[in-house]
Amino acid sequence: MKLILATNNAHKMREIFEILGDEYPDMVTLKQAGLEIDVVEDGDTFQANAIKKAEEVLIASGYPAALADDSGLIVDALNGAPGVYSARYAGEQHNDADNNEKLMRDMAGVPWDRRTCRFASAVALARKGKDTICVLGTVEGILLTEPHGTNGFGYDPYFYYPPFDKAFAELSAEEKNSVSHRKRALEALQEILRREQA
Repeated sequence: MKLILATNNAHKMREIFEILGDEYPDMVTLKQAGLEIDVVEDGDTFQANAIKKAEEVLIASGYPAALADDSGLIVDALNGAPGVYSARYAGEQHNDADNNEKLMRDMAGVPWDRRTCRFASAVALARKGKDTICVLGTVEGILLTEPHGTNGFGYDPYFYYPPFDKAFAELSAEEKNSVSHRKRALEALQEILRREQA
């Protein structure tokens, strides 16, 4: 399947290529396809945003299929925030450091047993002449009070993953890709595609 990846996020592109590259060697990015499109993420769920991105890029690109991801961090003590606003938690023009700083301010004084959180990734595959598939993958963790590690991106330095006794930013790419929310969503998508072909 010739596939276009509906994202301009370099970190997401790398992770998706690392997870799916062997199965979809013809996968291209928006940049590689010469396509400049920035889909407005105005949905109230990760799934709504992922579906919108995949379907708009499918139409704009002319490719037979478009894959999109919308993901973020859900913190229980903040009633699910940052959630769909994870990338712009500190405001539209802010970066990872600003978002993490705001998150730490908002979580100041919250005890360890109430710092439960999870990463969620909605992956949508839009295809010509077929229904769009959308799946959700999650991974459970605990929000640290200070950053650990220099790998990864976004909230990874603050996301402690108990089974590995490390923050996501302390994991190698291979370790993170073996357990991440994005990996779990992509695996669920592949399973649906395998069932379709059976």
